[in-house]
Amino acid sequence: MPIDLELDDTVKVVRDFVHSFAQEKLRPLAREADTKEELPVETIRQLGELAGNRASVTPEERVESSGDGRKKIAAMIAVVGSEELAWGDAAVLLNIPGPGLAAPSIIASGTEGQKKKFLRDIFNVDSDEPRFGALAVTEAQAGSDVSNVQMTAVKDGDEWVLNGTKVFCTNGARAEIVIVNATLDKGSGREGQKFFVVPKGTEGFTVGKLEKKLGIRASETAELIFDDCRIPFDNILGGTEALEPKGSGFKGTMKAFDSSRPSVAAMALGIGRAAYEYVRDWVAAELPMTTSFPRKAAIEQKLAQMKRELGAARGLVWQAAWMADNEIPNSSQASMSKAYAPLAAMRTCIGAIQIMGPEGYSKEHLVEKWFRDIKVYDIFEGTGQIQRVVISRKVLGRLD
Repeated sequence: MPIDLELDDTVKVVRDFVHSFAQEKLRPLAREADTKEELPVETIRQLGELAGNRASVTPEERVESSGDGRKKIAAMIAVVGSEELAWGDAAVLLNIPGPGLAAPSIIASGTEGQKKKFLRDIFNVDSDEPRFGALAVTEAQAGSDVSNVQMTAVKDGDEWVLNGTKVFCTNGARAEIVIVNATLDKGSGREGQKFFVVPKGTEGFTVGKLEKKLGIRASETAELIFDDCRIPFDNILGGTEALEPKGSGFKGTMKAFDSSRPSVAAMALGIGRAAYEYVRDWVAAELPMTTSFPRKAAIEQKLAQMKRELGAARGLVWQAAWMADNEIPNSSQASMSKAYAPLAAMRTCIGAIQIMGPEGYSKEHLVEKWFRDIKVYDIFEGTGQIQRVVISRKVLGRLD
């Protein structure tokens, strides 16, 4: 099937609308939200309205129709919208009400009953109050090395008993449900891990500290503590089949990241584009006409490099999204977009500060904020190093 990266008319409409929203509602709030480390509640409600269907249960429910029939464009809408919203403010997407990162795991590995219970019933409600879901995988000694997860799950009658601590969980403190991975058998490494659904308010489940972060400060990041936390047996993601040797465990749920990683890469792209456009306009307005030719030439080359790298990153992101929409396995492409886009955006943010000099380092401009925000995109949803491992194993035919 030939790759078609021409944006559907529906996607273009969504892109333009979201850009206007980001420009009018989000960019003016960026500095205040970063300083206060939160977004206004009204803005979060507006984000929920912007997101529309907050509780999609299956990918098919997120398909939009186009002029040539039922063309799947959900993934392309996600990456294009993510870039525009991140262009407005990087912490915004993480504040959009809905199942969040809990959704891909439930869609990928949950039973039909779990999808209905934990997505549609919980999040598609007649309420203006924002509701969230979260995914908690990281532990103090198990970030990229997920085989070292220490959180345990022990079956006790018709319940599971969870013990352990998760850290750096986005929206963990306010989530209605949290998806967590725990090991049934530490000796089996990742193969011994299963994923569980833990509702808010469950006895033994408490929120620890809220992290103070370098960037995306308006996004909530929490420590979650599980102390003899008891959940129903049916809350193991995938149901009883998950207990089978080839049931939905680590690999099954991790494949959900094939759909989410391009969106995270698109967010990084949005930050980089914001920095590029800002410094481009600054140069046009502030660079004296008397500036020496060598300096002008160096700046022009730096701006050209920024645009070139961001364009290449966008191509990788769109390719991964197009493959997802066309149900073509995209693990390698998703990882390539996630590995490249944050680095391209980071080089852009650094270059913007270099061009602007002391002004780029000042809080009078948003460039320094974008520089702080961008680093985490090379870390969460799988570090850049891990993405390169995935790519190399795919090249060598050893993805499994």
